[in-house]
Amino acid sequence: MIVAEDYALPIPKIFSDEHAAPLLCAGIIGYRSYRLSGTREGERLGLYGFGASAHLVLQMARHQKREVYVYTRAAVHRELALKLGAGWVGDATDARPESLDHAIIFPPAGALVPQALRALRKAGTLTLAGITMTTIPQLDYSLLYQERTVRSVANCTRRDGREFLELAAEVPLATEVRVYPLEQANEALLDLKMSRLDAAATLQI
Repeated sequence: MIVAEDYALPIPKIFSDEHAAPLLCAGIIGYRSYRLSGTREGERLGLYGFGASAHLVLQMARHQKREVYVYTRAAVHRELALKLGAGWVGDATDARPESLDHAIIFPPAGALVPQALRALRKAGTLTLAGITMTTIPQLDYSLLYQERTVRSVANCTRRDGREFLELAAEVPLATEVRVYPLEQANEALLDLKMSRLDAAATLQI
């Protein structure tokens, strides 16, 4: 396959093909969500869901001196979040020790939106990273009041890709992958659906 140079991204040599794979999808999406969230050094960032994108965002945020709270139900994901430096891990309905400055929702679950808004401080920002989402429940205006912002992520740019891969090498990001032969693609999808993975699923052709 031939690709125009403007649309190709230089993959840092420190990543093998298997470990570069999640960077080029989940990583770039996660980076754009993280960048649009507006989080700054010293602030507290909440990550809802802890799949392939979130475990990379957590590492970027810790590298850039953000405190990170992770909201996930799966025990295997909680263990990985703590291993990667999360300051607190729990369920979306659990009481939090502190309010959030910013939050990112990765799962396509509209029910998480009011829960995340309740966790935000005044003028906090909620970023919705998914390209689809179930219906968002009716919101009480008090959840948006005091200048809270809700934004979606629509497109990842070439700039996002270049910046992210440079940062990935600088950190450097630890990509957790499980490699499946192509003929086991359905098994990989089922493992993802059932939250049986503490890693990104990568197909080997």
